Amino acid sequence: MLSFALVHPSSGIPLNARQLFGLVLLTLMWGLNWPVMKLGLHEWSPLWFRAFTMAGGTLVLLAYYGRRGIALLPRGARQWRSVVALGLPNVMGWHGLSIIGVAHLPAGRAAILGFTMPVFTVLLSVLFYGERFTTRLGLAVAAVLIAIALLLWNELSSLAGSPAGIVWMQAAAFCWALGTVWMQRANLTLAPETLLIWMLGLSSLALGLLASALEPAPHWPTGALMWGVLAWSMLLNYGAAQVIWFAMARALPPSTSAMSVTAIPIVGILSSMLIGEQPSWQDGLAAVCVVVAISAVLLRRR
Repeated sequence: MLSFALVHPSSGIPLNARQLFGLVLLTLMWGLNWPVMKLGLHEWSPLWFRAFTMAGGTLVLLAYYGRRGIALLPRGARQWRSVVALGLPNVMGWHGLSIIGVAHLPAGRAAILGFTMPVFTVLLSVLFYGERFTTRLGLAVAAVLIAIALLLWNELSSLAGSPAGIVWMQAAAFCWALGTVWMQRANLTLAPETLLIWMLGLSSLALGLLASALEPAPHWPTGALMWGVLAWSMLLNYGAAQVIWFAMARALPPSTSAMSVTAIPIVGILSSMLIGEQPSWQDGLAAVCVVVAISAVLLRRR
């Protein structure tokens, strides 16, 4: 998932059948991706998995947008600075830290924590850019704190718990939020598709270098399941889902796009049951809290 500020949604237009199908498909792709990542980590270490699938997804997008005639090479030092500055939190920070969080936590729980990002986004805007602290934002912050407390309590009370995973996921959510705030205020002069491709490509290279220094080399997959996980991650998560997101965000009003974001952690926690996870009551209540928080900050009156 990339920053919500990569494109600027249009104002209210009716939702047709094709757009509804695309929105549902996108929500399912990104929700199901959490247990898919967990399956991939059964065989590969986190940074290698992320670097490899991100690089493959970059090639998919490069081929797709190249055939559509989009200029794919940034021009001048200013555009390259935008790629690096925005790519560090939006892609390398979010994707790198979140995959480590998934390695430490159940997939559904990681999804819940990752989607505290919209609250961090608004808090950063309040602290550094003069946005007003409203009752809605206070409600969102309280809901997120309750969700984190519930999950932290569960991790600390479990013999096999990993409170560090919560820290990794919150760091990832903060990076994503920071990148979103910067993206909203960036005076971009290159196509968002070009920005996306180069952020992914350079981040995959950086994560690959980190993986080679910190993790053992991965074994080439032999089973059909791992090949399926890699194909899903490259073709759907980093490929088709990004293309659909661009189309949806351009065509739909912000409130409709926000509803998709709200539903993703719910799909994540429910689909994690397909790989044998059994969400606790703390997970369920935390998911409700995060949905309330996302709704409070993303579905504000325009």
